[in-house]
Amino acid sequence: MKREQGVVPGQRAKSHEVDRLRTLTGTTSLEICIDDMAGLEAAQLDQVDRIELCAALDLGGLTPSGGFLAQARRSRVPVFVMIRPRAGNFIFSPTDIAQMENDIALVREAGMDGVVLGASLEDGTLDYALLERLSLACGSLHRQLHRVFDLTPDPIAALDMAMDLGFERVLTSGQAIRAPDGAACLRRLNDHARGRIDIMAGSAVRPDNVGDLIASSGVKSFHASCRIKSAVQDGRLDHFGFAASHAVTSSAEILRLHEAIRTACPE
Repeated sequence: MKREQGVVPGQRAKSHEVDRLRTLTGTTSLEICIDDMAGLEAAQLDQVDRIELCAALDLGGLTPSGGFLAQARRSRVPVFVMIRPRAGNFIFSPTDIAQMENDIALVREAGMDGVVLGASLEDGTLDYALLERLSLACGSLHRQLHRVFDLTPDPIAALDMAMDLGFERVLTSGQAIRAPDGAACLRRLNDHARGRIDIMAGSAVRPDNVGDLIASSGVKSFHASCRIKSAVQDGRLDHFGFAASHAVTSSAEILRLHEAIRTACPE
């Protein structure tokens, strides 16, 4: 059933508490990443537990605009906002860090539910000091660690660091390009976490492979874009480089993925 538009007081806070209890009890959850208003509207479904709000999904997700944040206040699904100031590596300069802190302040002012963070050092390990600094800037915002995790040299050590920093969830493909190919690593992470932090599998998670992924990894939280190819409206957009992708978030694909998860892992 599609959710009604508009925020009901306390509705998102209640939804987030349900999500927290799901993590603690080991039941399933589904997060949808989106980068435009059409995607935000498509994800307003009872079957969606969280939305990751981004810009430029084709670049792995960047911080969305202030205007998009303002529109996202309408969401009845909990919204976590990507804090990533630019494409490329996750080693951030002082000016990058200042921008990230300003963006976190905007997210707090907009009344969003949480943020998605990540930062690394030259050797690929997580930048504990910076993540601690950004976490303090978040105040009461909930925090997820993004796929910078997949570049770390020791995923178990990185997971321990994430728990020590108080992150409630780690998005990871199991250090593979596709989560189904990282199932063995996801299993190790899930076993090590023992319910203390949520391991959320993302990258190429689809209705036709999520059942096998659940069986092989033990993970029950999933992240997906659920985008489908769309027709190009004007070929000149490609010619001039204005169209990075021809994909749109599909409510039908979200429902298909949710049903595949439910079938593989009945509650």
